[in-house]
This record gives sequence, structure tokens and C-alpha cells, in this order.
Amino acid sequence: MDAKSPAITAEPLVTTVNDSVDQPGWRTSRGDPSLAGMFGTIRTVKNGSFWRKLLAFLGPGYLVAVGYMDPGNWATSLAGGSKFGYALLTVALVSNLMAIVLQSLCARLGVGAGRDLAQACRDSYPRAVSWVLWLSAEIAITATDLAEVIGTAIGLNLLFGIPLEIGVIITALDVFLILALQAFGFRWIEAFVVALLGVIAACFAIQIAMADPDWGAVIRGFAPTTEIVANKEMLFLALGILGATVMPHNLYLHSGLVQTRGYGDSVAEKKEAIKLSTIDSTIALCLALTINASILILAAATFNKTGRTDVAELDQAHAFLAPLLGSSLAPTLFAIALLCCGLNSTITATLAGQIVMEGFINLRVAPWLRRMITRMIAIVPAVIVTIWYGEKGTGQLLILSQVVLSLQLPFAVVPLVLFTASRSKMGPFVAPRWITALAAITAVVIIALNAKLVVDFFAGR
Repeated sequence: MDAKSPAITAEPLVTTVNDSVDQPGWRTSRGDPSLAGMFGTIRTVKNGSFWRKLLAFLGPGYLVAVGYMDPGNWATSLAGGSKFGYALLTVALVSNLMAIVLQSLCARLGVGAGRDLAQACRDSYPRAVSWVLWLSAEIAITATDLAEVIGTAIGLNLLFGIPLEIGVIITALDVFLILALQAFGFRWIEAFVVALLGVIAACFAIQIAMADPDWGAVIRGFAPTTEIVANKEMLFLALGILGATVMPHNLYLHSGLVQTRGYGDSVAEKKEAIKLSTIDSTIALCLALTINASILILAAATFNKTGRTDVAELDQAHAFLAPLLGSSLAPTLFAIALLCCGLNSTITATLAGQIVMEGFINLRVAPWLRRMITRMIAIVPAVIVTIWYGEKGTGQLLILSQVVLSLQLPFAVVPLVLFTASRSKMGPFVAPRWITALAAITAVVIIALNAKLVVDFFAGR
């Protein structure tokens, strides 16, 4: 960054704002877009084939999918697979379907209303309410970043033997990675994330090949069973998997990222953009399901099969893989995948933070400063806990970060469903009733499950 460049500016970064007529349901008119330097920068194909058009829209969904592979999801999948084998694969499938529904609404809001979720809240609610929602979103992003700090530090520890407290501090340097990628354009950011997702997928594919799971049992694991409800321990883990499905920051992120495409202002162009953006996120979330299911399958085929039914920590899984699979390559691949997840999450959390700050309060902060503030807030508790309590402490801190995210979820999900169901706000892009009904049911289920997890956490169960 140029030394003369200001870190904070109240001036709009671009003036190229969607010129289409705004809907009357909003309290205030649409302002400058978030991520202004990336707004509409990626060209789309107007008259090409379906596949060429789709290719231009592929990308944002994969950045969103990163949020479904955070260390919290790793922990629940490991615990579920080691304890109950393949039985909870059906829960992973259901949770993914829920995510697909809600993320489709994010694409609809971003394209149809020309606003990300943060801007929609700002333009719909009184300032006092909007500021409360902003603070809630900032807390959620900080909790997300805390999980990333811990996951990356554990990955560095497992791969290179770097002490956790040093690894936590090293994570602050990732700001330079983001700056380097942004200098080349948004497509480079997407390409980097997709490349790391490919590495993660390859790592688990090799590990699963080594584990040689019972594929018949894997297929049966995707079928619903009453045992999940009847067995209290299984139900608790199932609730954990479902409850951690949707991350609040992902809803803000996706509704902003879809606007990086230059799709035009006509109703037909926007409807096509909504369709292609939804396909993008659906494909990406299916990849996330594949990776999360792979973690559970690996745990089932390696730990549950050999009687180790209590593996729930990342370092435990890493330690047991080599002796159980008879290869030193397996734990190395596991650590590489974890580190890649941490690096990917770094990028998406920064972008989500920009969208939230610019969308809610229209404060333009340079990405490097935004990143450093968020990362420092996450690093301080992580360093203190790792120094005083070690690996066990980081595990508890990881759980706490998931609880904090659960508390913030309703403040993002409920407005999203309400906005996209409102014809006065969305006009011709209002969500069909059946999608709204599915989204409302999904929101109620996820919020209820998260509420139960929070109660159980504070009750010590």
C-alpha cells in the first residue's frame, strides 16, 4: 500500500452504482456499494452459451463454502464419525440443504435489491436498530476470526511443530497475503481460494483411500434413521452439526460478493444473474458437503472402526492417524488441509468485515487496517489462553467461538428471510412463496438448535 494512502476515508470509492429504479419498500435510497473497488468488475457473457455464462458467475459460492469448513465443523464431524460411525452423514446432508436455501436468498437479495445484507438492514431499519445489528455482526466476525486463528495455529503446530502461542501470532501476517491478491483483482482471490479447496479435497481423498471405508455403510449413512432421535448422545452431536451449519458472516459475505459481477440492470438480466449465482453457490456447497462428509467418513473408518470412539480434538485425530493407517503421510495431509482451511477463512473473513462495516455505517476502511484490527482482537484472547492453558484451552476457546456465533445468528437470518419475502423491497425479484416457506422453516430449525446448544453449553452438559 502506498505510504500516502489514507487508511480511513468517508469518500465513496466509486460512483458506478446500479442505476435501476429502487423499490419503494426501503426507508432510504441505495448508496454506494460495499467492496466498491470490486463492484461489477468481472465481466459476464451476454449472448454466449449457458456454460460460458455460468463460468463468469462461478467463484463467490466457493468463498462462501469456506465458512462451512471451519475448525468448528471439523471438530463436530470428527466427534460424530469416531463415536457413531457413518450414521450422522444424513445430518450433514440435511444441514447442507438448509445452507443451500439460505445462501440462495443471499444471492437474490444482492442481485435483486442491489444491496448486501448489511446495506439492506441500514436502509430498512432505524439507525439505533441498524447499529445494534452492526455490533452483532462485528462480534460474529470476531468470533469467526478467533476460530480461524486457532485452526491455523493448530495447523502450523501439527505441520511444522511451531508452538501454538507463536502460531497464533504468525497468523497476523496473513494480511500481506490478502493485499497481494487484491492487487491482481478479485478473480485472483477466487482462484486462490478454489486452488486451496482443491488441495483440501485432494488431501482427504488420499486419506480416505488409505482408510478404505465400508462404502455400503457410507451410502446407508445418508439415509435417515430414528436412532438419531432415540440416542441422546447421537442427538447432541447431530444438533451440533446442524447448529453450526450457517455462519452469520457468510450471509453478509455472499450478498455482497454476487455484486462483483457486471450483470446489467434489466429485469431479465438480473433474473438470469440470480439463477446463475444460485447455481454457483449450490455447486460450491456440494463441495463443502463432500469435504465435511469426508472428515466424518475418515473418522468412522479410522477411529470408530478400531474402537477409538472418543476422538473429538484436532490434535488427537492427527496423532492417531499415523499408527492406525500405518502411514506418516496421512497426518501430514490432515495438517495441510487444516492449514489451507485457515488461510482460506482469512480471506473470506476480511471481505465479510469490509462488507459489514461499509454496509452498516458506510465507513470505508482500508483492507489492511480492517484486517489488522479484527485479527488483533482475535489474537489477544487466543495468545492468553494458549500460554496459560495450552492445547486443551484452545479447544475450549474454539467451542466458545461457536457458541458466540450461535448467539449472533438470528440477527442475520431473520432480516434476510424478511427482506427477500417482501414485494415492496424486492419488486419482481421477490422470493417465491415456497422458497420463503422453506427458508422460514430452515431459519426456525437452525435458530432453535443453536439456542439449545447455547443453553447446553452454559448448563455444562
